[in-house]
Amino acid sequence: MDFGLVLQTDPPASRVIDLMKRAEGNGFTYGWTFDSAVLWQEPFVIYSQILANTEKLTVGPMVTNPGTRTWEVTASTFATLNDMYGNRTVCGIGRGDSAMRVAGRKPNTLARISGAMKVIRALGRGEEADLGGTVVKFPWVKPGAELPVWMAAYGPKALKMTGEEADGFILQLADLYLTEYMVKAVKDAAVEAGRDPSEVKICVAAPAY
Repeated sequence: MDFGLVLQTDPPASRVIDLMKRAEGNGFTYGWTFDSAVLWQEPFVIYSQILANTEKLTVGPMVTNPGTRTWEVTASTFATLNDMYGNRTVCGIGRGDSAMRVAGRKPNTLARISGAMKVIRALGRGEEADLGGTVVKFPWVKPGAELPVWMAAYGPKALKMTGEEADGFILQLADLYLTEYMVKAVKDAAVEAGRDPSEVKICVAAPAY
């Protein structure tokens, strides 16, 4: 079992970086932040400094979404960090409720999330991806590049899609009954899709104040 820390990117950024350093020193292996441009500071800028000041910590958003950045920009950002710091990021992705609503836009559909996951994962690994009819590939991504994509989900359709398509499942609640039910739904969907359910990472994030 791994342990991770989730923080809001409230200023000063130096405080977030320091807390992530301390988390790694205390055995945490994942460092997550929220990603909502209006509410908090830009997380990807801060990730660069977290990675520069830690040795093994894996960082990523909990969660980004396919609507506030174009998919190739998101993929390029992750791929750049991985090239600089050695495959130490994970792309947590979801509907983007706060990020989209605060900006006056509707959260993303499951179809849009599905498309984004495929494109971001492929480009981040140095593979080709179809951007609405234009096939692109990052020529600078080195062999061996990795970019796992974990999906946040709650409803039956989203849980099913997570089991079918995502590399991991992010659940941001701590109710034991709901956790058991949702994790089972994801694993069952993985089996139905012909996947090994053990390959779908499970991340349960409990809030603390």
